[in-house]
Amino acid sequence: MSAGYLPTPVYEYSEHDRGRWVAEAPKNPRRTAFQRDRARVLHSSGLRRLGAKTQVVSPGSDDFVRTRLTHSLEVAQVGRELARYLGCDPEIVDTACLSHDLGHPPFGHHGEIVLDEIASGIGGFEGNAQTLRLLTRLEPKVFTEEGGPAGLNLTRASLDACTKYPWPRADAPAGREGAPVRKFGVYDDDARVFEFYREGRELGRRCLEAQLMDLADDISYSVHDVEDAIVAGHLQLADFRAEEAVAGLIDITRAWYLPEASDEVIVSALERLRKASYWPRDRFTGTRRDQAALKHMTSQLIGRFTAAAEAATREEYGWGPLGRYAGSLVVPEASAHEIAVLKGMATVTVMVAEDRLRLQEIQADVLRTVAEFFGEHPHAMDPMFAADHAEADDDAGRLRAVIDQLASLTDHSAWTHYHRIRAAGTDLF
Repeated sequence: MSAGYLPTPVYEYSEHDRGRWVAEAPKNPRRTAFQRDRARVLHSSGLRRLGAKTQVVSPGSDDFVRTRLTHSLEVAQVGRELARYLGCDPEIVDTACLSHDLGHPPFGHHGEIVLDEIASGIGGFEGNAQTLRLLTRLEPKVFTEEGGPAGLNLTRASLDACTKYPWPRADAPAGREGAPVRKFGVYDDDARVFEFYREGRELGRRCLEAQLMDLADDISYSVHDVEDAIVAGHLQLADFRAEEAVAGLIDITRAWYLPEASDEVIVSALERLRKASYWPRDRFTGTRRDQAALKHMTSQLIGRFTAAAEAATREEYGWGPLGRYAGSLVVPEASAHEIAVLKGMATVTVMVAEDRLRLQEIQADVLRTVAEFFGEHPHAMDPMFAADHAEADDDAGRLRAVIDQLASLTDHSAWTHYHRIRAAGTDLF
């Protein structure tokens, strides 16, 4: 510890915060309830599957690019540091960051859109709501006294921290115009556990730990998606000196991330980033020196955004420990605009590129084909989901079991099922 450094005290969490949906016998006193929560997520099958799920570029297409697992680990590191700065329990924020993408299906956000279409008659699909379902029902760990699944049975504080959108679909805000999936955090048939850990909390208000997770996610994917796009050859920062490239960036940033922002606001954010001493000036050629310069930029940008949020929050609330509902995270407007511009760079060069859109059409066919097959041949699903299908009371419950199975698939396993179905059809089973 350096001379003069005093760590921020940790917010005092209550026994109510440490309560679990299913009561458990006392555990090893050397580990806190929140440390056990993190360990349960870290050892979950859902987290392992993220290693083969698309972040931006499909896994296996490049040895460098991030998967949802490596992205989640990076989010956890950023979130943990933010928690330490502000006095939240780092284990809670770490758990939320590791969990935040658990419910996302194969093929990235486009896979989420396809599953939402398939499930439109039963309440839809949303990756964050699926995360809660996985944590509280699908991941095998704990069962209720009645014999039903209770998922990982995390504490109230950890489940609350994992909830990015604390409302059901019926109460979901419209979001940006034209957004294909409305963001919400709980399906109707998971309402009981949602009410358990949200008891007494205002609908829509997020705890501080959830806010830290959300910012860590925004920082990580804005910075790292740009890095991945550069290394994969999709993006050159030097191109954004050209008027046409800047115009395209303005359009996509406004359409996807800053709907109310003027051209001047977006351009100003871009210029602030370009004026930074660590912003690469030359075209990326893949040399070791270029790689080092790019990594230096990502490190500096993460520090830039976390430090700004910490300073703004401390200015608002002082220097005592913060946690749960004792204060809110303050993100300076300038930082939010810069993060949005970085997201726009990755989006305009990767996510809406023509070759990417064609791939999305193919991936949609994969998911629809596998969904139809599982609906007609549920015995072909994994045993857990096949049992859920058999025990369901109605068609809605049976379709939800199919959706749960599809969401659990990795990109690779989705393709494997598709090719086997196309090659052999029902004769395979």
